[in-house]
Amino acid sequence: MSAVSCKPVAARVLDAAIAWQLSLDSGDGSAVEQEEFAKWLASDAEHARAWHQLGLLDQRFSVASGPARAALLQSREGIRQRVRKLGSGLASIALVCGLALFAAERYGPLDYWLADQRTATGEQRTLTLADGTQINLNTHSAIDVHFDENRRLIVLQEGEILVETGHNDARPFYVQTRDGSLRALGTRFIVKREDDATRLSVLQSAVAAQPEALAQEQIFKAGEQVLMRSDGLSPLLAVTPATDAWTRGMLVVDNARLGDVVEELSRYRHGYLGVDNRVADLRITGSFPLHDTTLALNALLPTLPVQIEQRTPWWVTVATKTPHLP
Repeated sequence: MSAVSCKPVAARVLDAAIAWQLSLDSGDGSAVEQEEFAKWLASDAEHARAWHQLGLLDQRFSVASGPARAALLQSREGIRQRVRKLGSGLASIALVCGLALFAAERYGPLDYWLADQRTATGEQRTLTLADGTQINLNTHSAIDVHFDENRRLIVLQEGEILVETGHNDARPFYVQTRDGSLRALGTRFIVKREDDATRLSVLQSAVAAQPEALAQEQIFKAGEQVLMRSDGLSPLLAVTPATDAWTRGMLVVDNARLGDVVEELSRYRHGYLGVDNRVADLRITGSFPLHDTTLALNALLPTLPVQIEQRTPWWVTVATKTPHLP
């Protein structure tokens, strides 16, 4: 298997591939749906790679597809229990091979499925940890929690979290991503994993950021935002008042590019949500509900020359508005 085929795909692309697989596996797909799937598959190399990875998993689960595939969607402990139940036969071998497919990837899709705590697409949840720390998990987010006598560590495997650290614990508090580590200094902050960086937004107090390849950390104070890559930090950015609006179920934008707004909404919706390139650069200001993305999309219609094209429940495009013929 090539390194390219094993490389993790974006969460929303994987969601779309899974949605297509479920739809096609149902056995009642029409010719139109088959054609739409073919177009989706051919439209982006990332789509083809996600579909290929799902196919490889299916091959490894073919001996015991029901229990093995169900186990993949459970927690680490659930998988351990399933392996013990399956025993040492061919089903166990199929399961282990399937899990090994992505195990070599440091933060691949498997880390999401096996995380200690995770949210599904469109789900948000608040956790209170043993030390009193509160963590808000945004849509399709996953964390591992590692507390010991020396430190408190959160590993952000996928997505976005808001952290409000507990103050009655002397152990240092860290959030780690593939790009480096963040040390909380009695604070409230947001950490978001993006395609090529980790975005830190400090809402209260301060956070020390240390990229993986650097020996020194840099402290950022309330109101400051930075992109952390493994080899360095971006120029300083400003936190906007809407940075934590997602914790209240809203997306708030000011003169934002439509393509960026649609991309953000797609994180909260199963399947494919895209935008026509002809309208992607339009600008928009407003507030949009994250728990009802259909309502959010319809809110675009009164102010922009666009229309919502829905081919299936899993395939929606924001397109340029076509004039009505007399």
